[in-house]
Order: sequence, then structure tokens, then C-alpha cells
Amino acid sequence: MRKNSNTIITNEKINDTKLTHAKKIITELYNELPTYISRGYGPFLAAIYDSSGQLIAKTANTVVKDTCSHNHAEMNAIHAAEEILHTYDLSAHNLSLYVTAEPCIMCLGGIMLSGIKEIYFGVPSNIVEDITGFDEGFKPNWIEEFKHRNITVYGNIESKSGEKVLRDYVNKKHIIYKPERI
Repeated sequence: MRKNSNTIITNEKINDTKLTHAKKIITELYNELPTYISRGYGPFLAAIYDSSGQLIAKTANTVVKDTCSHNHAEMNAIHAAEEILHTYDLSAHNLSLYVTAEPCIMCLGGIMLSGIKEIYFGVPSNIVEDITGFDEGFKPNWIEEFKHRNITVYGNIESKSGEKVLRDYVNKKHIIYKPERI
């Protein structure tokens, strides 16, 4: 990934219809984030939609709020979708996940195992790490690995707006959770 680039990151030939739709949803998520943050949620928001454009689940990061290290926005959205659809295997529902930042290593595993078919993200991990100091984890070639598993990826979508939300979060001295390393 190129740092501070406007280039879309993808593992397929860019589909303008998909990208336009993703830009709209991710921009909406960025616009909603300040309200979630003001209520004590973390600085990330995720939404899952079906192939007809129906919203299935939308959740924020609740790590600090719930004192649970795995309550990232993506994991919360997957959990909510599984409860709503009464299944642990979302693959039959042809779902897409939209998230304000590139998923960390834990969330990538959750996405892969959930059956999500497409993922669209905003701010790339290297920029999230630069702004927040959060360790996104070791993720070599994950986008190509998702391609091998028939999971479509588009990223770096409207990331400048997401960067602003993250900078505001940090500047307002909200908690950035990260385990201490000895």
C-alpha cells in the first residue's frame, strides 16, 4: 500500500458502480462516527449490507466501552449479522462489509471465517498506525489471500475524511487501547 495515496486498493479490476456505492456508504459512516465517539465508542464504524442494498447491521468499536479487546467494529458487525440472520455462516447471504479503516489482523480472520463476500474500507492500516499508534498486526499479502478465497477487497476509499476523524479522536485525548509490550 502506498502511504498518503488516493489510489484505490483492490484485488479485482475496479468496478465503478461498486466503488461509487462504497464511497457513499463509507462517507456516511465517517459522518456518523463523531456521534458514536461522543457516546464513548471507539473511532471505527462498520456496516454490513446484503446484495440488494439492505442494511443488515451497523456497529461501532466497543473495546473501551465494553472492556473487551475483541469488540472491534467489524467483529461486532459480524456478530450482529449472525444473530439477525440466525447463522454462523454468512456466505449464503452474499454480504458486503463496509468499514471506516482497514481491518486489523484479528478482524481479517473474523471476516474470512464469517463468509462475508466483499470488504470495503477507508483509511489504510499504515495511516491508522501513524495517527493512533494502534498496532494493526502482521498482515502480509492479505488482499491477495482474500482474492484466493473469493473475497473482493476495495480500500483507501475516501480516506482523507477518515483520517480527519481519527486525528480529532486522538486530539481530544480519547483512549487508544493497546496492550503494553515488555
